[in-house]
Amino acid sequence: IFLATIIIWFLQSFDTRLNVVTDSADSLLALIGQWIAPVFAPAGFGSVEASTAVITGLMAKESVVSTLEVLFGGTIGSILSPLSAGSLLVFSLLYTPCVAAVASVRRELGGKWAAGLALWQCLIAWVVAFVIHGIGALL
Repeated sequence: IFLATIIIWFLQSFDTRLNVVTDSADSLLALIGQWIAPVFAPAGFGSVEASTAVITGLMAKESVVSTLEVLFGGTIGSILSPLSAGSLLVFSLLYTPCVAAVASVRRELGGKWAAGLALWQCLIAWVVAFVIHGIGALL
């Protein structure tokens, strides 16, 4: 968990030239969020902020909420609709648990099992969030 915290801190504190950023929108973490945002768009939460929150949630699930609060500054409703927020919450509930849980699986079953478990859970979470967003859009 400590190593994951350091990695997230580093990604949100520096840009591509390893300069300290004053705005988190210029950080490496935001850049990664931009790259993966299109993956989450069909599930209803393809914003850079939501994608960044999902990344930080790999460290601990509570980080999703705190990252959203920091990035949106209390205006989450202006960016995410209730349906998109619901899809994000379902995804957050179902995707890979924190790094401590994955590390435990790796220690007990090996690296291939841990990687497979993490990918499988992310896939299931994405599919369920996509279905929920699709059903909600039809209603």
